[in-house]
Amino acid sequence: MNRFKTSKFKNTTPKIAKKDGWINNVRAGSFSCQGNHIKASSKLVAFNTEQAGGGMLGLSSVKPGSDGQWTVTQISCHSDLVTDMDFSPFDESLLATCSGDETVKLWRLCDPELQQPSNPELTLRPGQGRLELVIFHPTSSGLLAVGTTNSPLIWDTGRQDAPLAVLEQHSDHLQSLSWKQDGSLLASSCKDKMLRVFDPRAQLTPVQSAKSLQSNKDSRILWTKEDFLLTTGFDMMRSREVRLWDRRKLSSSVSTVSLGTSSGTLIPLFDDDTGLLTLAGMGDTVVDCFEVSTSEPLLSQVSHCLTDTSTRGVAMVPKLALDVMSCEVMRVLQLTDSCIVPISYQVPRKHSGQEFHEDLYPDTVGTTPAMSAEEWWQGGNKQVEKVSLHPDKQPKTKAPPAKQVPAKKELASRGSKEDQARGCSTSSSPLSTPSSSAAPSRSPSSTSGLSSGFLPSPSPSQSAKAIHSLLGPTSKFRHIQGSIMHRDTHITNLRGLNLTTPGECDGFCVNRQRVAVPLAISGGQIAIFERSQPGRLPDTSLPTIQNSVNVVDLSWDPFDTHRLAVAGDDAKIRVWQVPEGGLTETLTEPELILQGHTEKIYSIKFHPVASGLLVSSSYDLTVRLWNLDSGEEVKLLTGHQDQVFGMAWSPDGKLLATVCKDGKIRIYDPRKSTTPVQEGPGPEGHRGARVVWVCEGKYLLASGFDSRSERGLWLYSADSLSSGAVASALVDISPSTLIPFYDPDTSVVILTGKGDTRVHIYEMVPDAPHFIECSSFNSPEPHKGLAFLPKTECNVRDVEIAVGLMLTKTTIEPVAFSVPRVKKEFFQDDVYTDTAVCWEPALTASAWLSGSNGQHKKISLKPKDMTPVSEAPKEAPVRKYLPSHVYLEEKTDEQKKDELLSAMVAKLGNMDDPLPQESFEGVDEDEWDD
Repeated sequence: MNRFKTSKFKNTTPKIAKKDGWINNVRAGSFSCQGNHIKASSKLVAFNTEQAGGGMLGLSSVKPGSDGQWTVTQISCHSDLVTDMDFSPFDESLLATCSGDETVKLWRLCDPELQQPSNPELTLRPGQGRLELVIFHPTSSGLLAVGTTNSPLIWDTGRQDAPLAVLEQHSDHLQSLSWKQDGSLLASSCKDKMLRVFDPRAQLTPVQSAKSLQSNKDSRILWTKEDFLLTTGFDMMRSREVRLWDRRKLSSSVSTVSLGTSSGTLIPLFDDDTGLLTLAGMGDTVVDCFEVSTSEPLLSQVSHCLTDTSTRGVAMVPKLALDVMSCEVMRVLQLTDSCIVPISYQVPRKHSGQEFHEDLYPDTVGTTPAMSAEEWWQGGNKQVEKVSLHPDKQPKTKAPPAKQVPAKKELASRGSKEDQARGCSTSSSPLSTPSSSAAPSRSPSSTSGLSSGFLPSPSPSQSAKAIHSLLGPTSKFRHIQGSIMHRDTHITNLRGLNLTTPGECDGFCVNRQRVAVPLAISGGQIAIFERSQPGRLPDTSLPTIQNSVNVVDLSWDPFDTHRLAVAGDDAKIRVWQVPEGGLTETLTEPELILQGHTEKIYSIKFHPVASGLLVSSSYDLTVRLWNLDSGEEVKLLTGHQDQVFGMAWSPDGKLLATVCKDGKIRIYDPRKSTTPVQEGPGPEGHRGARVVWVCEGKYLLASGFDSRSERGLWLYSADSLSSGAVASALVDISPSTLIPFYDPDTSVVILTGKGDTRVHIYEMVPDAPHFIECSSFNSPEPHKGLAFLPKTECNVRDVEIAVGLMLTKTTIEPVAFSVPRVKKEFFQDDVYTDTAVCWEPALTASAWLSGSNGQHKKISLKPKDMTPVSEAPKEAPVRKYLPSHVYLEEKTDEQKKDELLSAMVAKLGNMDDPLPQESFEGVDEDEWDD
């Protein structure tokens, strides 16, 4: 009779959310690891991203914010790929991650709109190589199963020094782990085709094992109902298959389903309450749903859902977050390359949305742990107390009014008042779990919003600070676009470029009229290209500047487009004068030679305000200031203990900042002291760094490396360097130093490294979060440098905010960075503030040295024939349709009759018109006689 028993879930229907219900701005990567790439709690969603080589995770929320939109943020977790992650079943904000950097970390996450923690609550270091898997125990708090390459570990997070158990080492790569629902057994699948079942408290070797899998390709294992295990993998013909096993007899499967040939791993997700199983293949556009039963048929297909985009990972949303009033029995989140797509599984019922159907929702496991890790290890087998999903039986939580101080009892269980204000829960130990009042206790019918189509309205009690925190990160430059200009503007057929300039050098330099590029030719030769003469260079040799020694850095005078300063590895600086119209013959004699350094020079920088002032740093650990008008050294700055990575003048030209290999950032006032006036900790890495002044000179931005050699950005207050960085952001992993270009008019910083293909863009703001990430630009091939032109080179009609020249192996290509706007016929005065005339000096070198200060005058970039967008006429709304009363007004019977007759007459045509046969010609009379 069981064969013909009808299942209440046989008609379960998958419903893909509309596109406005997708979580966008996701940049999922394609990584080789054993995890599902995405996990969800009843509140948060975490997923792998392509940033930082996979070491960063994306974070969003299960339901949208008060504005109906999802906020997506990133959290830097590891120095290597995050291979797996898992949310605690007892704390919706506690996430465990493991990585190729051989660590497991526990993170106490905040809402995506808020600042995420920079440090984990706990770090475990098994010391057994790359870690592939991490799973929370289903009944005990603070207990983890961790998968190394070959062995599972059982770890009590309260005992950080060593695991509770190191289970038997597998003979090949461990592919999957799964806890039984009651927490008593742990199952594993392995590349050696073996299935193993462990009882970690009884013995370190498997209690059951069998060579059951058909192929050594990637497999997954999952506990289903009672003692049944489910595996996904490949058969001997490389077809994907699903097998159901009785764990008491692993030698043969009890049911098998084949799902065709494809190379992507099948990810299984199982709901124990309904017995529904979803299967999604990596790279597929299909999600299948089966029902698992303990009697025949053991596996029966329920649905076959076609998705719009291919799958990068899938996760199941916990039961407490479902919309039970819409008969939603399961929700799956599909991770794609650019978005997260919710797929809601609903059982069609009458009065759906009005009644709670108890037969669909048996009591489900709650969020209070049954016991501690220590109790479980001592032999405890308590089970998590089950809770009802009925909306009336759910504890109601009301949002507290603005500035309300929580009660002391609530503070004790949920963190301090400060942490409440930040929206980030804290805990003294990762083992501690929220009390029943802090558990997810919302009405399931109001949680989802997915099926009902209604989004939660903003609470009127939101404080102004909360609103500011939500709206603060928005930026008008968020969707900035980089594009390579037309080929007609390129300089091509470059040959013999010097691609091994020191890390302190930008690789080449540009000004409004010409480009200077070092060549890999003996004698330290430099090629000069006129920007007014683009095109293919001749195959014959060109006239060059012969510097006589290798070039370590070079820079154009900002106030003289003909003057080029070149630092050589002979500790000398040579100043060259390029003739009008460019080089017509090889230059061998410099205009000026500056001598004073005793060792090779690192870098040189011209003063931004005063003419004829140049600063240089050297291996002799000194920084020297030169007056080009007199050809003399005028200042010698000391205090560095190691190599000077970079220098930067403040916007007003009063101060000089340096970043050094000794891990310090220093600020000098050269006219007052030869030693630093401020000093503070800088980037920890020793591979290189750069520094630039931002936010009107109030902050210093340093790009460099952290202690794990990850590239990052650090922001320092120029008034208090000693207090350390006020904000930081890890970018990615790459060997080259990020070279920053800062546009003071827009506060946009553009960064890239020599040999990179990606250009990172951020908007800098003086208030938290300080870094607002914008769209990045990717070049088609690795570039050797990117240098920027003055603001006057931007085409304001195309809303360009920056124009740079990109150096490749054989070309120099202009790149424009523009902001997408609709009304381009108007001057975008909200984007273009008055810009400084940085190509004209504000004062002379002698005046500055004597104590005078100056500033550049400013000009508007608005063309005379353009109207500012702020003064654009307001367009009256155009009515697309006639008013409703035209359609709805009542007509009399006579009016209806007249309209009907008129329509019929129009169809028949005019009665006075001649008939067609009247125009026919007849035959002659005599023709009838025959």
